[in-house]
Amino acid sequence: MKRNYWFINLGIVWTVIFAGMSFYWAMGGMLGVRSLGGAVFEMSINPDPSLIISVWLTGFVKLLGVILLLMLLVQWRKPKITRTLYYITKIVGVLLFVYGLLNFITITMSVFNIMNFDLDSYATFWRLAFWEPFWMVGGVFYFFAVKIHQGIRKPSKNEGFLLY
Repeated sequence: MKRNYWFINLGIVWTVIFAGMSFYWAMGGMLGVRSLGGAVFEMSINPDPSLIISVWLTGFVKLLGVILLLMLLVQWRKPKITRTLYYITKIVGVLLFVYGLLNFITITMSVFNIMNFDLDSYATFWRLAFWEPFWMVGGVFYFFAVKIHQGIRKPSKNEGFLLY
């Protein structure tokens, strides 16, 4: 597996920012919450303790992406681990991108009154200008973090950090 270190690093930065937003909101921060719109914004005004716990947990789940990307930097001795990391990273990238793209499409459809969403114009603008493209960019970072999946060879003893 070839690694694209630029995309790995960009993916790590993206993931930390992404998780950091959840931690900020879980601590009661309100900057940017209105841009999410709909029920999420309404719930955040007077949050239930279960919502706060959910947002904290969401932040920690997002940080799992950093672990995944860091695992790509290790030269694994077992080809099965390398292949598994390759496919997981590609799948995560596709899912992040498709999630953002589908949201972008459906929100755009609501702008043209094809679908009806509970989003005011402020939230609609920020969802289309920032949030959905943000998801898609993250997907690109993950997808391109690993390149061509070639036949996995056994690494030599002089190839750096080796783990099982």
